[in-house]
Amino acid sequence: MERTSNGGMLYHEVQEASLCAVHCVNTVLQGPFFSEFDLAAVASDLDGKERQVMLEGTATGNFAAGDFFSEESHNVSLGGDFSIQVLQKALEVWDLQVIPLNCPDAEPAQIDPELENSFICHLHDHWFCIKKVSGEWYNFDSLLAAPQHLSKFYLSAFLDSLKGSGWSIFIVKGNFPQECPMSSCSEASNAFGQWLSPEDAERILKETSSTQSSSSAVNNSSSENVDQQRPYQALSSEEVRTFSEMEDDALKAAIAASLLDASAAGANLGDVGITSQREETEKQK
Repeated sequence: MERTSNGGMLYHEVQEASLCAVHCVNTVLQGPFFSEFDLAAVASDLDGKERQVMLEGTATGNFAAGDFFSEESHNVSLGGDFSIQVLQKALEVWDLQVIPLNCPDAEPAQIDPELENSFICHLHDHWFCIKKVSGEWYNFDSLLAAPQHLSKFYLSAFLDSLKGSGWSIFIVKGNFPQECPMSSCSEASNAFGQWLSPEDAERILKETSSTQSSSSAVNNSSSENVDQQRPYQALSSEEVRTFSEMEDDALKAAIAASLLDASAAGANLGDVGITSQREETEKQK
């Protein structure tokens, strides 16, 4: 259920390092509700639960011991790319459900996407949100300088274009937060979040487009120079890959540290499981 929030203001986050999943979740919720460390904690928790399930499978002989004790996380890369499971768990905190657009339950949305209130899109390590705010649709892609208004007529065509380009699309359902008052959220706000009126968003995009048009010598390998005003066209896979390769060292270190505890826990559980198996073997002898 979509509600008018924040007096019609739009909450947008501009891309920082490889934090597009964080930007995506926050623009779905329309406020700076999550940080990269919050999502890293969710990923670590999921990794721990997955290892526990796998250990139980090892005890019953369904899996081989050691198959699942990799130090690498299955839910977040060191570069900051989070899995859909992490986004799902984060949004579940707000009683929101994330379902694939191509599943049978989503057939009404396939016919008329205007029935929905929010979509999550993913391709090549890049996430972004398309959301209805105060009855109007916007593209909240963090590679854009500001939210891009989408007409109701174009919404369906835009989603079809994304699907045709290989993007995975998910619907977000549930009771969205009614509002995130800017005054109370200011302390929790991050350096890449901003509140914009629809008019300001339109002005910023026009200015960005004008600036880019007059700068023919722009270096497109820089994240700051990615074509941010790309109306009615999905990002190319090459641009997304280029952007995702620009990893922030501090972010990598933080995520690695947050995953260390889960990896250590998995190793300890592995020792316990192997010891138990040895004891059972001795009994059988």
